Amino acid sequence: MQLKANNYEPQEIIKIIREWTELTQADFAKTIHRSRKTVEAYEYGKVKFSFEMFLKICKLHGIEVIIHKK
Repeated sequence: MQLKANNYEPQEIIKIIREWTELTQADFAKTIHRSRKTVEAYEYGKVKFSFEMFLKICKLHGIEVIIHKK
């Protein structure tokens, strides 16, 4: 699967990645060493996450990040 990240808000991308893993917020949170509440806050845009955290999440879940210039 792939998505064009430019078409989404950061919180939507995190939720999509979690849904791709087929994990609940609680189980996903355990994989990234955060609480379920933190994952929920990421998904609702209440808490911003760093690019470093985004890359960590992707690496842990086998998501390849490609930056492409038009």
